[in-house]
Amino acid sequence: MNMLALEVVLMDQLWFHPKVVHMPMALAVLMPLLTGGVAFAWWRGWFDRRVWVIVLFLQGALAGSALIAMNTGEAEEERVEAVVAERHIESHEEAAELFTWASAVVLGLMLLPILLPESRARAVIVAGAVIGTLFVFGFGLRAGEAGGRLVYQHGAAQSHVSSGDALPVAGVKPRSPSADSDSDH
Repeated sequence: MNMLALEVVLMDQLWFHPKVVHMPMALAVLMPLLTGGVAFAWWRGWFDRRVWVIVLFLQGALAGSALIAMNTGEAEEERVEAVVAERHIESHEEAAELFTWASAVVLGLMLLPILLPESRARAVIVAGAVIGTLFVFGFGLRAGEAGGRLVYQHGAAQSHVSSGDALPVAGVKPRSPSADSDSDH
């Protein structure tokens, strides 16, 4: 096996899109709670600003894992288009991009309280970061829902089984090239 073929096999096994999407989704659920709790404790004087680094690190993990998930999704796009109409894939892709970039913006916002001295502006930025995590959570739900529709409603998982091993999904057949004009949702 040549090196390129080995790399393709390893990427397929290690970075297969459904394997990596759960990390950013789990963090998106947890970050509003964690960020709100740390912000509250910081404002009450129970923690000093160094504890905010934990929130910053986890938001970085969210943004980084969302970027990896987005890139692995793009790598899977051609394969899935053999089964699912492109407009359904585009809906998921657009939601994932919004989720990824919003998580990066909130990460940038979360960096500011570490750099700023204690002030009203810093408190407002911390509150903005907490609110930002709620938006990221909502964008993550939207991306996850669109991805779930690809798999469970439109049969995207069919693209990962050989034709003899096709999964029985009611009403889902491999897509023909003219299927982009079909009327399903």
